Amino acid sequence: MGVGGTADFFYKEAQRLGYVARSAFKLLQIQKQHNLINRGATVLDLGCAPGGWLQVACQSLGPFHGGGSVLGVDTKKVKVPPLHCDSRVQTISADVTTLSHHRLRALSPKEKGFSVVLSDMCPLISGITTKDAALSFELGMRALDLALGNKIHLEPIDDDPSCSDDGKGVLKIGGHLVIKLLESEDAKEINQLSKPFFKKTSWLRPKATRPSSREIYLICQGLKADAKI
Repeated sequence: MGVGGTADFFYKEAQRLGYVARSAFKLLQIQKQHNLINRGATVLDLGCAPGGWLQVACQSLGPFHGGGSVLGVDTKKVKVPPLHCDSRVQTISADVTTLSHHRLRALSPKEKGFSVVLSDMCPLISGITTKDAALSFELGMRALDLALGNKIHLEPIDDDPSCSDDGKGVLKIGGHLVIKLLESEDAKEINQLSKPFFKKTSWLRPKATRPSSREIYLICQGLKADAKI
């Protein structure tokens, strides 16, 4: 099949199965290979528009009585898809680059953080390779910062004192983190930064990725309780 053929297959499959976007198959493959989202998990989905990952995340929680939750965050207002989602899925409209750790954790169940943080954030592609990679790196670092907080000694992006950000990461000990990046030397740097904090890190380029795309996913599993650089 040609370049268009691969894209058409996943697009048609998404329509057939009721997913709002072909990107749902990327998380389905990540979930199949790494089983990050278990019954009762608390999931944070950064850059959740248009909602395909919300659907897969909710499905992965298991039966409704098993509990769990999914919170989607995006600069756009995202309606929870009616198929494959239930009342455990909520969305908010917010700018991730200025959203404080404190405010985000306050939105988690019992304000204790999340067991899985997913970042499918991607910059608007300009076609200028170095520019796109740099913007992708910034979003990836923001996802890492929100997940780990002051463990990695990053400067807070929102320096407004009134935000009273405590700098603590929102990812629970033992939790998992997925970050979408564009392939570059900078992307490798994020992997090196992440490694000391997790039991395992690995790369995955899902089959549903368009052949022309340079996107790749960093999978970080098992946040350590005593991680030190």
